[in-house]
Amino acid sequence: MPLDLETRDQLVATCRRFVDERLIPAEAQVADADAIPAEIVAEMRALGLFGLSIAPEYGGLGLTTEEEALLVFELGRAAPAFRSKVATNVGIGAQGIALDGTAAQKARYLPRLASGELIGAFALTEPDVGSDAGSVRTSARRDGDAYVLNGTKRYITNGPDAGLFTVMARTDPDRSGAAGVSAFAVERDTPGLSTGTPERKMGQQGAPVCDVIFDECRVPADALIGGVEGRGFKTAMKVLDKGRLHIAAACVGLAERLIDDMVGYAIERRQFGRPIADFQLVQAMLADSRAEAFAARAMVLEAARRRDAGGDVGLDAACAKMFASEMVGRVADRNVQVHGGAGYIRAYRAEQLFRDARLFRIYEGTTQIQQIIIAKAMAAEARQRTGL
Repeated sequence: MPLDLETRDQLVATCRRFVDERLIPAEAQVADADAIPAEIVAEMRALGLFGLSIAPEYGGLGLTTEEEALLVFELGRAAPAFRSKVATNVGIGAQGIALDGTAAQKARYLPRLASGELIGAFALTEPDVGSDAGSVRTSARRDGDAYVLNGTKRYITNGPDAGLFTVMARTDPDRSGAAGVSAFAVERDTPGLSTGTPERKMGQQGAPVCDVIFDECRVPADALIGGVEGRGFKTAMKVLDKGRLHIAAACVGLAERLIDDMVGYAIERRQFGRPIADFQLVQAMLADSRAEAFAARAMVLEAARRRDAGGDVGLDAACAKMFASEMVGRVADRNVQVHGGAGYIRAYRAEQLFRDARLFRIYEGTTQIQQIIIAKAMAAEARQRTGL
């Protein structure tokens, strides 16, 4: 059930203050340490940020998609590592259980995910499987009252910290493609599960990523999400539709932060006796950035409202994720350009946020994958309309 407008606005305002007063001032510290301070994580837990989309009966806030987007617009204004810390619990690391889990699975995991006591992670990508999610090679062999998992997952966000992994694995080796893939909830301390060394990344320091390895990892049969084999790919796609809207909202938030930084620098920095904001070529970069961020915000909210109304938003989510992630990359580049030489210096944050923004065009489906999804959906709609 949606929040009343007053409560919603108070929640958004609280999140904005937290971002301005606690997260943005800590960005340099997080980038240098490649970790978010424990006291900030505790404050994020206290604010309920780990349970934005988890139902109230499990201790979450139970926000609608639109309400979540409004909060992510604010949270996204800080360096993306902060949002990433809670995002797997809000989205891909918990939504498989929230959407398709059994009653017992929901009761066991969702309260701890909502509180942030338990960090979730989504284990789909493999060394040779990324965008082709239906070609998962990690296997799950039925053995009595258990499944035995073998395989390696790659670039798993929050993998070093996660206590619970939503794992896509092939339960039917005789069925190629998506039909043979199932989803499992696998706890970190399960024998046979290990994690690799955290990767050193171009940007988004403080958002750890690593391999997750399954070596004869034996999990109980009731770890199968939903209790039915062969539904893992469908679960993953539902999770990713929502996750792509979340990512698009984060891109909007970061773009709006970058625009604030860009304008603030342009009105203070003087050349030829006046602020550079007075020069038309600089004004063009400011104006293009503002218009594109506004368009992305409108796309996210429209798609979020349609999802809340029960509509199929696979196409809309792909459009929003593609446009917003490309948009924030352009805005981040313009921010460096407006800052000039200062944009290449760490103290001004422009270069760090430029590197941070680059990942949005890759994870949860690259731009090229979104283009394929969009084009295929367009063709399918045309065939249905014309009967061809």
